[in-house]
Amino acid sequence: MKHLLALSTLAALAAAPIAHAAPNADPALAERGSYIAKLGDCVACHTGPSNQPYAGGRAVPSPFGDIYSSNITSDPKFGIGDYSLDEFSRAVREGVRKDGSRLYPAMPYPSYANISDDDIKALYSYFMNGVHPVPVKAPETKLAWPFSMRWGVGLWDWAFGPGKVGPDANATDPVTRGKYLVEGLGHCGSCHTPRGFAFQEKAYHGDDPLFLSGGKLGAWETPSLRAGGSGPGLPSWSQEEIAQLLATGRNARGAVVGEMKLVIEHSTSLLTDEDNLAIAAYLKSLPASKAPRPTPASDAAQRLTAAKVDVNSGERLYLDNCSACHFVDGKGAPPAFPPLANNTLVNAEDPAGMINVILAGARLPSTPKLESDLAMPNFDWRLSDDEVAKLATFVRSSWGNQAPAVKADQVAKVRERVVKENREPSSGPVFTDP
Repeated sequence: MKHLLALSTLAALAAAPIAHAAPNADPALAERGSYIAKLGDCVACHTGPSNQPYAGGRAVPSPFGDIYSSNITSDPKFGIGDYSLDEFSRAVREGVRKDGSRLYPAMPYPSYANISDDDIKALYSYFMNGVHPVPVKAPETKLAWPFSMRWGVGLWDWAFGPGKVGPDANATDPVTRGKYLVEGLGHCGSCHTPRGFAFQEKAYHGDDPLFLSGGKLGAWETPSLRAGGSGPGLPSWSQEEIAQLLATGRNARGAVVGEMKLVIEHSTSLLTDEDNLAIAAYLKSLPASKAPRPTPASDAAQRLTAAKVDVNSGERLYLDNCSACHFVDGKGAPPAFPPLANNTLVNAEDPAGMINVILAGARLPSTPKLESDLAMPNFDWRLSDDEVAKLATFVRSSWGNQAPAVKADQVAKVRERVVKENREPSSGPVFTDP
């Protein structure tokens, strides 16, 4: 099993010495490291409720309990200010802290193992010189036994860690550059690759068809990012459309919500056009993981424009609550209002993501290239569980959509979580087809 090569790979990384870089040595290096931190989206996970950048404290849900992100500011007591470059590299690329204890793989070090030595040096320089120290202790992660035994993570690393180091970080061709970004710093597989029985990513590299073939993020399904060939989702998008979504959070095909919104805000919207196009080029080089499905004809538009619609039907609920923005043909008005026809979130096997959007609403990110901050309102106050189920079932069976019907008890479970969290839930991109 190729994942068993992880031990020798990590040993090789540890054996490759990196010259110690003295803090304050090179402002240009720290500036470059700032860009690399954006590539890695470090601030999104390491900024908690206090909103102090990199001070940690954000709770990352896991099947075993919440895992709190660390303080990675330059504070020497509560942060990483006393880390040497070698210690910093080992934490980022191997998941081992200065004191030798293991980080939980909520920190995507299996992907960060691909980061080049030069990029590690720049990232270290940024955190030591460009990030202000915050003398605050992050909350302690307290998982139940046996998951509280961090030494066990070493066995997990040995069995399930990545089997090889990624491509050249300085490659000039877009596909290779995109491969480096997606498989490494971007850690896209953390959300978009299915996980195994030990909650490990089933693949870390694009030569495995499971890599980026779609996964689960909490109760949400995340779509496949394999965009080569033809079919629903990304295969029908151009490289330019993918890059536009990364830069702005929306395009003519769809928009993003939840966790992907944070990725857009703190990472991809701040990247160069060349890097976003490189990411798109690499995704387009990956053969689609699923065969195209036939798109049946639908009479949804005719039913919605009929003279009389049953007052208790999904059609009536759609007309009263959704048609003003998404229209009777389900095509919406992108980039402001995304299409519902052939929408990946709508067609997910598990309807929890769509139900979440109906109940809690969603807000598009404001980005440097598109600053409008548009929002879909929440309907939890307006629609009962039965009404949401009828509405969702109608949308999931109209305009070519083919997804199972939704039941009221499914809505009730999602509503309970939305009320408990009182926030927009996490999800992947809302990808759509033509």
